[in-house]
Amino acid sequence: MTAELPARVRRGYALGSVATGTFGTVPGLLLLPYLTDEIGIGAALAGVLVFAPKAWDVVLNPIAGRISDRSTHPAGRRRPFLVRAGLTLAVLFAVMFAGPSEPSALAAAWVAVAFLGCASAYAFFQVPYVAMPAELTLDYAERTRLMTWRVVVLALTILLSGATAPIVADQLGHAAMGVYVAVLIALGVLGSWWGTRGAPEHPTETAAGTFADQLRLVAANPDFRAVLLTFVVQAAAIGTVLAGVAYVADDLLDSAAANTFLFVAFVGPALLVTPLWERYAATRGKRSGYGLATGFLVVGMAALLTAHAGWTGLTYVAAALVGIGYAGAQVFPMAMLPDVAADDAQRSGSNRIGVFTGVWTAGETLGLALGPGIFALVLTAGGYVSSTGDVTVTQPDSARLAIALGFSVLPAALAALSLVLLRGYRLDDRLRSLDVT
Repeated sequence: MTAELPARVRRGYALGSVATGTFGTVPGLLLLPYLTDEIGIGAALAGVLVFAPKAWDVVLNPIAGRISDRSTHPAGRRRPFLVRAGLTLAVLFAVMFAGPSEPSALAAAWVAVAFLGCASAYAFFQVPYVAMPAELTLDYAERTRLMTWRVVVLALTILLSGATAPIVADQLGHAAMGVYVAVLIALGVLGSWWGTRGAPEHPTETAAGTFADQLRLVAANPDFRAVLLTFVVQAAAIGTVLAGVAYVADDLLDSAAANTFLFVAFVGPALLVTPLWERYAATRGKRSGYGLATGFLVVGMAALLTAHAGWTGLTYVAAALVGIGYAGAQVFPMAMLPDVAADDAQRSGSNRIGVFTGVWTAGETLGLALGPGIFALVLTAGGYVSSTGDVTVTQPDSARLAIALGFSVLPAALAALSLVLLRGYRLDDRLRSLDVT
């Protein structure tokens, strides 16, 4: 039996990816170079400042999921969190880049506190948002369609925010960029909140037992563990690539425009192939598609090493391969998560969907935070020289090599590791054999 959602709900839900995609992209792209090249913070300390607030979300996200599981708001179990937490995130993002630029210690402290606030607000937006598909529909194929819409919007958002935020920062300054990005986040928040009004819900009873009990039950689910670990390792790989874009453009390709072109090369193919990944899932299954998409990630990331030789065209081709893989590596796991959560709810009769998504988003956040942290360690090992905004330095060859390896070989190795982890996911076989469509 097919239970399609209204197109309005699909579009409305997908608009939330404007907020998640913007906040997931811009800090990973600009925050580390802002700290090292504008404020003058050492690469190692800058990596800690970028990582620590995101690591806090690892603790907070499951709590946010449990709180949303217990919500009885008349406007819906999850929707009220979207507008409250999302608009708070938008305001705090603008604040983060509106602080002093000197002395360096004060500027760094300002960023750290504001980023911690952003991470906290994001937890209470992202977790209920990601939990919604498991309650919007019970249909196996409809969840893939819902995620296809979401990933298309996500890819467009990455293109828009990733390509334009650096331009705004260069032309108007980081404070103006902060306001610009805050407006994008707010538009996505309000769009998802308004677009999902009146959407169907299929809630189950809130699970009994303590929060620790629920965490143990979620952690004991083998399918969830497999797809979560795969997704987290891939998030770290993607986060490492994102953290390296600005450094590659400036120090390897010697072109500020390369920052934008890399994003166009990355996102353009993703927009084209996302509907094809949905078709693949319909015929071959989600796990098979996820594995193939990961293969594209591995090959594309390894080929990014061409940036070290200054081969700009080949670097863009490699970025396009990464984009093809990235589209599938978003569609499939984000459709597999509600499958796992809904299967657990059906078998247990209890609602742990928020806990599942809280742990999931905690893992994703950790992975994306690890990316810049890993890249900062690679920069430190290579002897990268930090500077302030009005000083230009020439990086040593060791730093240039570190940038290239951190941008290519290291994330490719992480993506290859994730393929091994994916082998533990078995739920897809059972759901397809039952023809839950």
